[in-house]
Amino acid sequence: MKHILFVCGRNRKRSPTAEILFRDHPGVDVQSAGLARDADTPLDRELVEWADVIFVMEASQRRKINAQFGRSLKDVRVVCLDIPDSFEFMDPRLQELLKEKVGAVLE
Repeated sequence: MKHILFVCGRNRKRSPTAEILFRDHPGVDVQSAGLARDADTPLDRELVEWADVIFVMEASQRRKINAQFGRSLKDVRVVCLDIPDSFEFMDPRLQELLKEKVGAVLE
């Protein structure tokens, strides 16, 4: 079972949408978190170490994760999806982008 972690800013729109979309994908266990202090589920070292692959929505988020959790990323692949914070939770276009970009990596 591959552990997949989706990360965005506040864990309210993009990463929870991704978690819902991929929670029934075969062979993966998914969670989501956010980098902001007021995120619904704040990213912590335990989540980073749990993950096999971390999908971030923006390049700046990858940089923050590398700066905060560099040592914990030893065996973790971090993939930037380049999805801007311009979508609402479960937006159909966001779902399409996530399926296209994440699906390509999971296949």
